[in-house]
Amino acid sequence: MAKRQLDEFQLGESIGVGTVGTLYAATETASGQNVALKILLPIASNDSLVIARFEREMLILEKLTHPNIVRYYGGGRSDGQLFYAMELVQGGSLKEVVQSSGPLTWPEVVTIGIQVCSALQHSHNHGIIHRDLKPGNLFVSHESQVKLGDFGIARDMDEGDITVAGLTVGTRSYMSPEQITGEVVSGKSDLYSLGCVLFELLVGKPPFQGSNFAQLFEQHLRHAPPDIDQLVPNLPARLSDLIRQLLAKDPEERPFNARTVQGVLLELSEEPREDPGSTTDVAAASIRDRGVTRLGQRVHALQQPVPGPEISWWTLAAIAALVIVLILAALAFAR
Repeated sequence: MAKRQLDEFQLGESIGVGTVGTLYAATETASGQNVALKILLPIASNDSLVIARFEREMLILEKLTHPNIVRYYGGGRSDGQLFYAMELVQGGSLKEVVQSSGPLTWPEVVTIGIQVCSALQHSHNHGIIHRDLKPGNLFVSHESQVKLGDFGIARDMDEGDITVAGLTVGTRSYMSPEQITGEVVSGKSDLYSLGCVLFELLVGKPPFQGSNFAQLFEQHLRHAPPDIDQLVPNLPARLSDLIRQLLAKDPEERPFNARTVQGVLLELSEEPREDPGSTTDVAAASIRDRGVTRLGQRVHALQQPVPGPEISWWTLAAIAALVIVLILAALAFAR
């Protein structure tokens, strides 16, 4: 892909700031297309490892073209700063959705999981291990389409690893045991993170909690996750069993690959289930539609401005009268 120039884009507002880069909403001048621009921070532009990671991320994204992965539109360097353009997902992240509206229903989580598995399988087929799968890196459109993004610490198995041997990389709440111990990772490391994500979407928090990295790492390595059946009522047994399998400490005890996980989720979405409020079964299409519809409603609500407190006309009149009284009192005192 040809190198891009920063002046090909008209920058809009900042929509996110990370440890090494700033994300802007932007418009490609020639086409009028809305994009997101990730620009390396000046303070990080002299760090050789940060530059190597940023360039590796661009190369990885160029390899991946999939409807459930944020699309890459090319990048380059401007005044010494690296940047690249990518698809702008207008909805928000799943982290924002959960923070805003709480835990999701299991049909929503199945709908999300099917799409994430599709993105992971595509990545793994191209030798890419994400290594940082979490709700904050999963973006959802107004049409309930989920997009996997932020490949900043992804491992390209076809290239040399730029991470120092034995160094721990990832987000603590979602890291697989083998990531924590610095062992060789595989696609099954992403599956462990997927188990953490599905658990959090259903419960509202990750399976393991801790005030510091030592407590979290101890739980990832040696503690069984909480029994999700006790935390989420009416959860299909196959879904809770799948999450437990994904969270296995030993990678060999996890599902074979993302496609295997997706198969279980697809079967779950196609199984007629009895609706507690009805005497009839819920059709498979109804289960899928319910998940898509409810997720779309959450994303739409996320974009709505938070209404301010309502003030009645009587309150406004009382405030106006008080102001007048204070003014008159001040004038009388001045005499």
